[in-house]
Amino acid sequence: MILKTLSDVLDIERHQQESAMTADMSNLPANHPPVRFGKVGVLLVNLGTPDGTDYMSMRRYLREFLTDRRVIEWSRWKWYPILFGIVLNTRPQKVGKAYEEIWNKDKDESYLRTYTRSQAELMAEALKDHPNVTVDWAMRYGQPSIASKIDALHAAGCEKILLFPLYPQYAASTTATVNDKAFEHLMKMRWQPALRTVPPYHDDPAYIDALAVSVEKALAKLDWEPEILITSFHGIPQSYFRQGDPYHCHCMKTGRLLRERLGLPKEKFMVTFQSRFGPEEWLQPYTDKTMEKLAKDGVKRLAIMNPGFVSDCLETLEEIAGEAGEIFHHNGGEKFVHIPCLNDSPEGMGVLETVVRRELQGWV
Repeated sequence: MILKTLSDVLDIERHQQESAMTADMSNLPANHPPVRFGKVGVLLVNLGTPDGTDYMSMRRYLREFLTDRRVIEWSRWKWYPILFGIVLNTRPQKVGKAYEEIWNKDKDESYLRTYTRSQAELMAEALKDHPNVTVDWAMRYGQPSIASKIDALHAAGCEKILLFPLYPQYAASTTATVNDKAFEHLMKMRWQPALRTVPPYHDDPAYIDALAVSVEKALAKLDWEPEILITSFHGIPQSYFRQGDPYHCHCMKTGRLLRERLGLPKEKFMVTFQSRFGPEEWLQPYTDKTMEKLAKDGVKRLAIMNPGFVSDCLETLEEIAGEAGEIFHHNGGEKFVHIPCLNDSPEGMGVLETVVRRELQGWV
């Protein structure tokens, strides 16, 4: 018989896998505990989100986030009195109000949760040609936790798990802490699944092209042309960079490749850094100060985007689309547009699928 379609081949492979697993199970002794095996898991992990905008939800989320030694590297004796004496008593109200402004009211959740769930669902659909692959999602801070999802994948028969921290550029305070949490949980497991971690993809052609397409689509909808395109990345303290964190280099390379792909001259493109916290000096130039200066220097039309964020969230919707736009207009700017993150768009999902398929090689 001649197989005419890829579907025929996949059906036969699926039948062979199921038959092999059934045979293996039939050979187990009668008193053997039930087990499931033979599957590969893909776990998409994003930063995290509070469960609500109320004080206790925000305090619980901020406590987990700000006690992470990868995020705040100060000594505990210096940091904890500030954190528990001041920050966790005052900041939940302020951050809660900011979240309230960009909360997904239809689903009663943050947009980061909405988009991450959607990305996992669309990834599962895209990988249907690999029936032994199971896709799920988790958050480094908040729920669902990395530990709970590793357990769920393992219980579903995943003997191998691809851990995908959703950060194109590597930083110890983002990618590394996701990996830390996953391996920390594996230390508690008797039967550990094999674990792979996805490397940074800051210079992947698929990623750069998707960013460029998102810019081109957004600007095509305008009846004006920006004088400058700003790419705003989340900042880290300068001290982290000096200790060897490659994040700044990754951001600068992403910016350079995107500028070249868009064909923009250097004077029409900038890389800036946002979201600094505390008294330390952070990566510069700062996004807010840059917006103010450009407007005061006579720039009237400006576009800004956040290539380091896979999904729109508080830092992109409230801090950039909201606050940064207000700073620009307040200081003399006239036209401003925030270009959305890739989110669960076809371009964004194309990037994630490209990375996942590459990193699954040898397992599927």
